[in-house]
Amino acid sequence: MEKKRIIYPIIVEGKYDKIKLDSIFDAKIFVSDGFGVFKSKEKQRLLKKIAEGGVILLLDSDGGGTQIRSYLNSIIPKDKIHNIYIPRVEGKERRKLHASKSGTLGVEGMEREVLERVLAPFTICESREIGEFDKKPRESREMITKLDFYTDGLSGGVNSSELRDRICERFGLPCGMSANSLLEALNLICDREEYKSIMIEMKTIG
Repeated sequence: MEKKRIIYPIIVEGKYDKIKLDSIFDAKIFVSDGFGVFKSKEKQRLLKKIAEGGVILLLDSDGGGTQIRSYLNSIIPKDKIHNIYIPRVEGKERRKLHASKSGTLGVEGMEREVLERVLAPFTICESREIGEFDKKPRESREMITKLDFYTDGLSGGVNSSELRDRICERFGLPCGMSANSLLEALNLICDREEYKSIMIEMKTIG
């Protein structure tokens, strides 16, 4: 099967994540070395260098992945980062004897179809269009805004965190995301029309 090309380099946690992505995509994939990136100035300089033209962060959805993502977001300019999230799926990778502390799969354990879906906005298609989603380039889609989030109760409200978690579950995103992180993620995987439709459905169900 022909590999799909990804426009930006991708940063993952470990070598097995890199091996998995290498088997599916034609992309430049770099390993953060997990928590090792916190202490390695050399690794930090390398990751900041490769991010100069834009970079994708594709990390595990557990506590460790969240910490590493937060750290990388603090040392790499925010306008260069595209945060991509994998869904929380219970299980363990085949090579491991025991499941991780969170009991969920990491990037290496994701099915090919899942990885292709979450990285679809950055795939260079046969038409050479970049960022295609449902045959509509991101630039042509109406984006979800911070005002939408505030109006719909996803930010600034007493139950905003709970409501964001419900949206995360609906889209297969990890729970506990901040309003800004969720807004960025949703704008990569859906348009405003789909978002509004789901919000109406959720309010109807209650």
